[in-house]
Formats: sequence, C-alpha cells, structure tokens
Amino acid sequence: MATFGPLAGVKVVACSTAQAGTVPYMLMADLGAEVIKIEVPDGGDTSRANSVLPGMPSTYFETNNRGVKSVTLNLKAPEGQEILRRLVAQADIFGQNFRPGAAEKNGFGYEDLKKVNPRLVYMSISGYGPKGPHASLPGTDSMAQALGGIAEAYSSPGQPLRTGIVSVADETCAILAFGGALAALTHARATGVGQKVECSLLGGQIRLMGWTLTTAMWRDKDPVTGQARITGTPERPGMSASFNDRDGKPLVFQLNGNRVWKTAMTALGFFATLESAGFADLGVIIGSDEKRSALLRILDGLFATGLRDDWVERLRGADIVAAPINTLLEASNDPDVVANGYVTEVEYPAHGKKLKVHGSPWHFSETPAHIGIAPELGADNDEVLAGIGYSAAEIAAFRDRKIV
Repeated sequence: MATFGPLAGVKVVACSTAQAGTVPYMLMADLGAEVIKIEVPDGGDTSRANSVLPGMPSTYFETNNRGVKSVTLNLKAPEGQEILRRLVAQADIFGQNFRPGAAEKNGFGYEDLKKVNPRLVYMSISGYGPKGPHASLPGTDSMAQALGGIAEAYSSPGQPLRTGIVSVADETCAILAFGGALAALTHARATGVGQKVECSLLGGQIRLMGWTLTTAMWRDKDPVTGQARITGTPERPGMSASFNDRDGKPLVFQLNGNRVWKTAMTALGFFATLESAGFADLGVIIGSDEKRSALLRILDGLFATGLRDDWVERLRGADIVAAPINTLLEASNDPDVVANGYVTEVEYPAHGKKLKVHGSPWHFSETPAHIGIAPELGADNDEVLAGIGYSAAEIAAFRDRKIV
C-alpha cells in the first residue's frame, strides 16, 4: 500500500475504462491512494491499444492509469463477482463508468454494493447525467463538447463550430468526479454513511462554461465570439484579446478600465496612434460593432510590426496580464510549467528511457504527490487477491479457469 501523499490509506476499486472514468482515480493514486483497477482477463481495458508510439507505451493508457494496480476479473462469473464484493468490502471508494444500467444488470450497482459496505462512496460517471430524455445513452467527449457550449465559446465568426482535439469534456468531468468522491468520503468518514455520487460529461461542460453561460442566460443572447471579448460598461470597459506578431505567433492580453487601457497601449507604443484614431477611451467601443471592428483592425496592424516576446515583455513590465498563446509543445516547455513540475519526466524501465509526462497540478507542503507508471495487465492479481484472503492454490485455479 502507498505510504506517500495526502490520500495514503484510502482504498479505491474502479471498474472504469477510457478517460473520464479513470482519471479521477489516477489522480488519487498520484496522491497516495491504493487504486485497484479491474480489467477483463482477455485484453484488459481496450484503451491499452490507443495511441501507442514506436518503442513507447500507450500515451492514452499511461496518462489515464499511472500509479494504479491492475487486477483481471471476469465479472460475468459468480466467482468474479464474489471477488469484487470482497474487494469492495475493504474499499472506501468504488468507481464505474459503464453504460447506464449495465452495472446494475451485472450485480455491482450501488444498491448491490451498499449492502456489502454501507460506508462505500460509489462514483458513477455517465454521458448525459442520471435524468433526462437521453440518460440511457452512451456518451463521449465530442458529444459533451458539442452539447455543452465549448465549441461555440472558442469559435470564430463565420466559421463552422467544431469540437476540439483536447478531451476537455472527459478531463473536466474527471476532475469534478475526483472532488465529488473525496467530498463524499469526508462525509462517510464523519458519519459512517456512504452514498452514490453521479457526474456526467455534459454536466462537467456546463460547469466549465462558468460566468459566460450565466451572462448568456441572463441576457438571453449568445456571446460574441472571435479574437476579442469586450465586456463591462463605457465607464469601466474590459478587453481580453489575441493578436498575431509579424511572424504569425499569437499572444493574448487582458485588462479592465480606461486607465489600464492607456497604460497598456502606452507600454506598447500604440497610444498615440490609437488616440488620433479616436480610441484613447476604450469605452467608446462598448455597444458599437463598427467601432469594435475598427479598433481590432488597427491593433492587428500594430502588433504585426513586432515580435511576440517583446510585446508580452512590455505588457508584463507594465503589470498587464499577457502571455504567448502556446501550442501544446510550447506549453510543455513553458518555463513556469517546467519550474512548477506540471510536466515532469518518469523512468520507464521496460522501454529503457525517461519520458515526459504530466506532473501534479497540486503542491502539498507535507505530503507531496508521486508520479508512477501504468501497470501491465493483471500485474497485481496475486498480491491483491492474497490480501483479501485467497490462497496461492485458489488464485492459480482462478487463473486456470480464466476467472482472473
């Protein structure tokens, strides 16, 4: 059992696959929880075969399952179901992301497992949520992105709405499930009463839309999308906008208020030009699409006269929030990302190399996280089954009969 991290002593059993269903427990493993991943004996989690690069393990499976233990189990066999019940009897958290109704059909729904362990936190992840007309349908990341609003949020005027390549719906749902499970665990440890916690891909995307969704609902109008977000009132305008430098490299800055507007544009050397064009006061563009477009055209031309790093340095020097818009590779090498360990390197003995991976998004002063690697299929069968009372002979018999 793990002896590091703030979740040392927490035990998790997860019958989960793909991404949203596995990342919550991977994060728990990073923080010291003992996570037992249940996989089918024949091939295991199908995502083991996803995105396998030459000479390396699966980027998909490693990212979503590092630090956990793998136990193979045939849950259609009575013996497999009994092994699962024994594991759950000792667990704090159980997780599953099967299609709605499948867990109940196979004997490990919440009502089934609550009888085994009344203190159990039962985490269920679905596509659409437990209620509604499509509750019984399966869900995927792209489905939730499409329904949840993020495709529009990052769209450009006149261009088709598209879902993104990064799995923001899966990851958002996973992080919410992580927090929800630990909140329920806090309650269970205080009261002795477990509960079922349900999260969905769609619900996560709705939460991710934040205050922008609130504004749209209150105005009953979708937001204006594109390179700039203009907010506030003429007296206190705000702007978050992106522009390309002379080499086509993009940057972003954000500011609030006319005083800050003047400070930022002066630092860039743009203010005199803007003042002569009638934009000394940013507030004049509030409510005017024509003036908004005219200002953006001027700024496009001004930023195209120099280099991104210089523009960002000038803005930051004037205490204006600014940053380069990184590609994924640029993000992985960003000095703040590297310095904080948000990306790190891990040794992969089976492949004879160190590989860059996600670090931990948390810093704990007393109980730091530990970054592991994903297990081989069934690597922990003997240890885990022995830990719940099965003899070596019984485990061997299970193996011969393909129960594990």
